[in-house]
Amino acid sequence: MSETAENTLLNRILDKVEKVGNKLPDPAVMFFGLLIIVWALSWALSGVSFDAIHPLTNENVGVKNLLSGTEMADFLANMVNTFMGFAPLGVVLVAMLGVGVAERSGFINVAIKLMLNVTPKVLLTPVLILIAIVSHTAVDAGYVLVIPLGGVIFYAAGRHPLAGIAAAFAGVSGGFSANFVPSAIDPLLQGFTQSAAQILDPAVQLNPLNNYFFTAASSLIVMFVGWYLTDKIIEPRLNKNAKIDGDKDEMPKLEEVSPRDRKAFYAGVLTMVVGLVALYFAAAAENTPLADPTGELASFTAPLMQMIVPLIFLLFIIPGIVHGYLAGTFTNSQDVVGAMTKSMEGMAYYMVMAFFCALFIKAFGDSGLGTLLSIKGAQFLSSLALSGGVTMVGIIVLVAFINLFIGSASAKWALISPIFVPMLMQLGYSPDLTQAAYRVGDSISNIITPLLPYFPLVVLYCQRYVKGTGIGSLVAMMLPFTVSLMVIWSAFLIIYWSLGIPLGIQSSYGYPAG
Repeated sequence: MSETAENTLLNRILDKVEKVGNKLPDPAVMFFGLLIIVWALSWALSGVSFDAIHPLTNENVGVKNLLSGTEMADFLANMVNTFMGFAPLGVVLVAMLGVGVAERSGFINVAIKLMLNVTPKVLLTPVLILIAIVSHTAVDAGYVLVIPLGGVIFYAAGRHPLAGIAAAFAGVSGGFSANFVPSAIDPLLQGFTQSAAQILDPAVQLNPLNNYFFTAASSLIVMFVGWYLTDKIIEPRLNKNAKIDGDKDEMPKLEEVSPRDRKAFYAGVLTMVVGLVALYFAAAAENTPLADPTGELASFTAPLMQMIVPLIFLLFIIPGIVHGYLAGTFTNSQDVVGAMTKSMEGMAYYMVMAFFCALFIKAFGDSGLGTLLSIKGAQFLSSLALSGGVTMVGIIVLVAFINLFIGSASAKWALISPIFVPMLMQLGYSPDLTQAAYRVGDSISNIITPLLPYFPLVVLYCQRYVKGTGIGSLVAMMLPFTVSLMVIWSAFLIIYWSLGIPLGIQSSYGYPAG
């Protein structure tokens, strides 16, 4: 089949996906409908025995009837807390307050113009994807910073903005387990893997960076796959099918940077640098309050990691204010508050979607359906008694499927690791390898599931440029990334392991390093 015919077939498939997906109701209505389905399933399955044992508690897993009087009373009594406790909501709103000031002062716009002056247009896509990958170090910062900036950067460069959003989304979320900078997710997953391995061998000790070499190398895989797909498949299709019809006044323009704007920008950057240097010395100080009780700065319990979003707020709002006053875009405090207000106006739709999304996720978790799905899926794959390499691919596919329903990386691994890690250790495969397979599967389907808490936010970013963008549009745009990464990243893991290359810093156990 010729390349033209292949592209035509792919476009037909993606057009069909987009058409079907956009027939789905509005995301807020969809989440409400899913909530009703979960309630109905919890009632219908609550009396069924599934013969599933929770790997951590050794208790039978069943489905809880959420339509009982007690559960419904608890649901309604805690509805406000459920919404306010929805993790992405606070992250998005607080970060956007600072980013909104930096954007409307002109600070971000000038930064983009100056960056485009030094970045060759041909390298714009890979540079954006690499930045998106590194953003994992700051937990969820990439969703509220890098993805929208992807659209802004591409539009300012004369390219389709949704292609920039797609490339950034692929790096931030599709390549979630690819990073050449260690992050807090590494010790988190290693802790679950080690506990699972000690079920079979109590002497096993795993290094928190037991997958570091593989995830660092995977950064290049994600970058090259994303680069090819964005430039050769996604953007040409968008140029043909997705007409830019957003508010022109709200989009970046490529005018020359005036001397006054340039000076204002450098003053803002200097302010940001001073803040980062102060933060560095505060973190490096002996007995720093930014570390956890054990002295770790990168753990999830460390204050430094918990203040990532407030730091983003400060590192954007302060330089934004400095730039705004020096450039003349801000003349008084009312202008600053107005910029923050304007940024919140654009988040109103997201807050409506977040309300129903929070209620659905809470109900889905309370019902036990997600736990049951994970355990049964892992038991089924285990029962097939496949070879190690095939089992690794099976884990990747299974996790990618479960990830469509359960977004939390740690929650899934807590359920699955006690089954797969000991089983594969008995076959002679290291816990590090099993964890690496899990991390690939946990990443690749993030970008096509509307149940990802940030998915509605990415739809909102796209609607800024193409008003008719819906769930189907975004799924169709990201589907080539998921399919390509599933094939290429899985093959890369198997080849990497077959060559005997260490997956990460050596752990202590009696199994092959790969």
